[in-house]
Amino acid sequence: MLPVGTTTYPDGVSENGVGRDEPGRGEVSTDAVGDGLVVGFDLDMTLIDTALGFAATLDALGAELGVEFPTAEMTAKLGPPLDVLLQPHLAPELIDSAADRFREIYPDFAVEPTPAFPAVADALAAVRRHGGRIVLVTGKHAPNAQLHVDHLGLDVDVVEGRVWGPGKGEVLVRHGAQVYVGDHVHDVEGARAAGITSVSVLTGGCTREELEAAGTDVVLTDLEGFPDWLDSFVLEQRLALLEQRLRGHGRLLVAFSGGADSAFLLAAAVRALGAGNVAAATAYSDSLPLSERGPAMELARSLGVEVLTPQTEEMDREGYRANAGDRCAFCKAELLDVLGPLAARLGYPAVATGTNADDARAGFRPGIAAASERGAVTPLLDAGLTKDQIRRASREWGLPTWDKPAAACLSSRIAYGIEITPSRLARVEQAEAALRAALAGAGHRVGDVRVRDLGETARVEVDPGLVQAAADHLGVVRAAGFTDVEVDPLGFRSGSMNELLRDPEKYR
Repeated sequence: MLPVGTTTYPDGVSENGVGRDEPGRGEVSTDAVGDGLVVGFDLDMTLIDTALGFAATLDALGAELGVEFPTAEMTAKLGPPLDVLLQPHLAPELIDSAADRFREIYPDFAVEPTPAFPAVADALAAVRRHGGRIVLVTGKHAPNAQLHVDHLGLDVDVVEGRVWGPGKGEVLVRHGAQVYVGDHVHDVEGARAAGITSVSVLTGGCTREELEAAGTDVVLTDLEGFPDWLDSFVLEQRLALLEQRLRGHGRLLVAFSGGADSAFLLAAAVRALGAGNVAAATAYSDSLPLSERGPAMELARSLGVEVLTPQTEEMDREGYRANAGDRCAFCKAELLDVLGPLAARLGYPAVATGTNADDARAGFRPGIAAASERGAVTPLLDAGLTKDQIRRASREWGLPTWDKPAAACLSSRIAYGIEITPSRLARVEQAEAALRAALAGAGHRVGDVRVRDLGETARVEVDPGLVQAAADHLGVVRAAGFTDVEVDPLGFRSGSMNELLRDPEKYR
């Protein structure tokens, strides 16, 4: 549950913001929220179309006061505080009481009929997709703003009310926001006061020219374009953080398998440090497919870095051969026990692996822990880069690995509890190569192919669209040395062998 925030209105009046699930009212600590993504949104005419409801409330207030407000004019550019809107039309001594009455009757006239703008749900979901928090910062009376949030089911974390213009900056800073989205020039002022990125939409009354003159960074027609913009913004921020982290190492030895992640890391290190300060280490062993070695060597050399090919002997480790659920820990231990001394001898202060943010969220990953215990650094993970972001950036950089299928080590194909041997690894490699060739020869575009060794049975995983096609070519898998072969109807999915740890009966 998030706390309730206290904001300060420009004329000195304080009012509590409302936490999404907070039943009470109180003050929030001014401590920073944290280092993750935080996006602030304005409410009126940014997330919701309040013009008609505001006008209806204003007409009802005017009827009570015997005043005919120019409602069309007053609702043309919603954004300034209610007190400011009322000033030209009421005597000064009446403004405070009139504003209080407006807020009191507002729920009766404005909440039910007010819709969210199209694409609002997608815009908020885009923030969540990046693991972000959402702060609603509005000039509206906070309890009334909360009524809109609850009525429309808007997915926000906290509501801060009755702040306007530069006053929004303090709230945005307190919540650690990096972006503020609004429709009014005063929303731009708030973002500028906070020193963060201002995104403006044209769903309010302000024109593109007015918003740009106010200093906004981005103008979108509406929120439909926000998810794509946010994807680019987050990627740009994370790439900048990656470069910063890499520069901090000075020189770096990259554990380079030739896959999409390690290839991108190697390219990023060269960009940040220069090729002379980077080396690629591709460990040769029975678990690295022979087909991966040539392309990895070619790519590393194309980047101008020194290429090292040390031999690793994970097969000598009993825990690795036993192939229990912690097999990857023994593999990574061997890798780092070889690369660590090699890096030190050649003057590289750190060894970096291609672990990304998705890997860290994938659950059971003992290899990551083993590498960390031996001092390996994880720049992609530290920068928060996901697999999709790595592929997108790789494509923009022209790396040939941008769409390369996942290529985990051959041992990942052997079911837990079955001893890993060079002959089993060779059998799996042969079966996968034969099946891939058969599918390609039949005219299919082949992505992921896995042959899971379950003992004498092989379970084939391919892209979902190729499940039936794979079933027509199981003979080539049997020819590699398997007695029985079946196709997983769910298709390829990374980490499927971990399902055996949770459900040993799954493949029986």
